[in-house]
Amino acid sequence: MSRTDILINKVSRVLEIFLISIFALLVVDVLFQVFSRYILGTSFTWTEELARFSLIWMTILGAAYLNGKREHLSMDFLYQKLSVTNKRKASILIEILVFLFALVVMVIGGFNLVYTTLHLEQLSGTLRIPLGYVYAVMPASGLLIMLFCVYHISKINSNQIID
Repeated sequence: MSRTDILINKVSRVLEIFLISIFALLVVDVLFQVFSRYILGTSFTWTEELARFSLIWMTILGAAYLNGKREHLSMDFLYQKLSVTNKRKASILIEILVFLFALVVMVIGGFNLVYTTLHLEQLSGTLRIPLGYVYAVMPASGLLIMLFCVYHISKINSNQIID
């Protein structure tokens, strides 16, 4: 196992633990919301916002995690009909397109969104945290997706990945 493989495995493991933590936080938050509403007879407004932000982070980081594991949703009925050589070419093209999407939309667009919301000092409605921190998941996830794309292209070129 190369150093790159070890690094990618560690990044995936940290991301996995972080996603599990976010999910646990989401479950506790929603259970507390239900408990407070039906048992205590009062509703805390911050629980809904925390659940929404947790779900956003879990979804966007989950996309990066699944990209790294190559377990993302895909329709591959045409891909499976290709020869091995054409599969390799198609896989590289797909990784390049995903890389470019992550760069332009998630990283550049995400950094712009984070900068703008922090510069304008926008705060969330209930928790009163800067929205730039909430939106920071977008460029972070984009960078992770780009890292995984480069890794996958290197594996495809060395004939270690072919679906």
